[in-house]
Amino acid sequence: MSKDELIGQVGSQLRLLQRSFDTFDEAAAGHLGLNRTDLRCLDVVLGRGPLAAGELSAELKLSPAATTTVIDRLERAGLVTRAQDAVNRRRVLVAPTDAARGVAEDIFEPVGQAGAKALGRYDSDQLALILDFLRTALRVHREQAERLVARKT
Repeated sequence: MSKDELIGQVGSQLRLLQRSFDTFDEAAAGHLGLNRTDLRCLDVVLGRGPLAAGELSAELKLSPAATTTVIDRLERAGLVTRAQDAVNRRRVLVAPTDAARGVAEDIFEPVGQAGAKALGRYDSDQLALILDFLRTALRVHREQAERLVARKT
């Protein structure tokens, strides 16, 4: 297979992988009775929380009002809490609850474990190459998203 054909095959596999991520996220959101935006928010809070509502808004690229609505739904579902920042009482911090950590353990950790097991077949040099590829793909994808956003204005 030529280099161009291999690049095409990599691109095809990346599209399939992205659709697979979308399918998984849709299934996880449905399982939890959430929408995809709520799930994205929960993922950010689980990964970075507690964090200020404004930071969450910026990360999700949502208006403050839309972010408040998402936080309200997650709070009603028992997955996040809001509290005043002890250092800056004007800031509201959003934090995951024990129930949210249970969701992560039940839904997301098995994916990580299965992925780690699958990656175990590669040696250190191959893993370094895979990591380099993923970082490159992420950079390219972000650049292309920025290109589209800039085109919109």
